[in-house]
Amino acid sequence: MEDARVDNAIAWAEHHLGSTAYATRCLAFAEDAYERANHLELFGGDTAHESATAYEAATRDGVPPRGAFVFFDSVGELFGSRRNWGHVGIALGEGRIIHAWDRVRVDTAAAIEALTPPPGWDRPRAAGWAPVERVLRGSRPRRWDTGTTAADAARHDQTTRFGGGGAVPGEA
Repeated sequence: MEDARVDNAIAWAEHHLGSTAYATRCLAFAEDAYERANHLELFGGDTAHESATAYEAATRDGVPPRGAFVFFDSVGELFGSRRNWGHVGIALGEGRIIHAWDRVRVDTAAAIEALTPPPGWDRPRAAGWAPVERVLRGSRPRRWDTGTTAADAARHDQTTRFGGGGAVPGEA
């Protein structure tokens, strides 16, 4: 069952390659890949850093298996607060990670650590990974509203949780 969920999530994520709709909404992108493609709801943190902590990602290093959430520390100011917001992507295998930065893209962990951050942000640093079974633990079935795009829903959730009108670094 998990293999099918991984395949579905990766296919959903790859369908969004090049999209800017998830810029700076990496956690929403990674969660939506599993949630929307598999009709379920995940329960991690409100930020990638909180999810990394909840999933005990720091206890795992090395090359993550396909489908794992791969976490990075990413410190900067967002919505008037400077802190470690984190960054996350999904392991594709062979060291490749699909993630939302300025756009949905595929990079290696080393390439993610070398990305130019927005002004006022530090470069991302590897922080571990969480296996699929840990990410899916506690998930529940859910039918998602098909009248709203996943990216629009993510933008709404971000504004609801953190305020700021949805403005994010690097966006006009």
